Amino acid sequence: MRIITVKDYEELSKKAANILASQITLKPNSVLGLATGSTPVGAYRELVRIYKEGDINFSEVVTFNLDEYYGLDKENLQSYYYFMRDNIFKFVNININNIHIPDGRAKNIEQECIGYEDKIKQAGGIDLQLLGIGRNGHIGFNEPDVKFEAQTHLVTLDEDTIEANSRFFASMEEVPDQAISMGIKTIMHSRKILLLASGEEKAETINNMINGKITPELPASVLQLHPDVIVLLDEKAASKL
Repeated sequence: MRIITVKDYEELSKKAANILASQITLKPNSVLGLATGSTPVGAYRELVRIYKEGDINFSEVVTFNLDEYYGLDKENLQSYYYFMRDNIFKFVNININNIHIPDGRAKNIEQECIGYEDKIKQAGGIDLQLLGIGRNGHIGFNEPDVKFEAQTHLVTLDEDTIEANSRFFASMEEVPDQAISMGIKTIMHSRKILLLASGEEKAETINNMINGKITPELPASVLQLHPDVIVLLDEKAASKL
């Protein structure tokens, strides 16, 4: 596990974008695992800038998103499909057929999850997985006590996660209480992982993830076992290391 600390969120976003851009440059048909939430927004903005300057090409890139709210149509303003389109996809030359996001309206959840895993395998696996981290240590929507062997599955969100995500909704009552998420096993099969964390509220979780015991009670702690992880932090997120 390699720990990189930068001054602030702006620098974190630029460095994360440079790492992602390097991956695309070295392997134009890279399979990227992508994350949503407030933390990666700056990195996506930087990637768009790099693309507009002509330094990267998304035409062969394949993407798989970590998760999607269960019950939300992709045109819903709070869906992660809409988030990805609004923050990066509509600004770059990615092939729409190469974009994969779980279907939050799938009628057969089990088949949707199995199918998502099959698509990842057919693509050759994920080259670089981008992650954020929740205050409770979740990665993707894998909440505390999730089974490490889980693949893509339907999860019930913790109250802490619902509260944290309510800032994107009109009220807490509007936040879905379930989501389709890549499982820990799926994430751990990625060849390289880049985890981003910003802000003092993540500092204790980051310290426990890196220096604490490996336990399902803090899902991100399993990353200690992965052979190629970069943890990119701003000074506030790294303040308790």
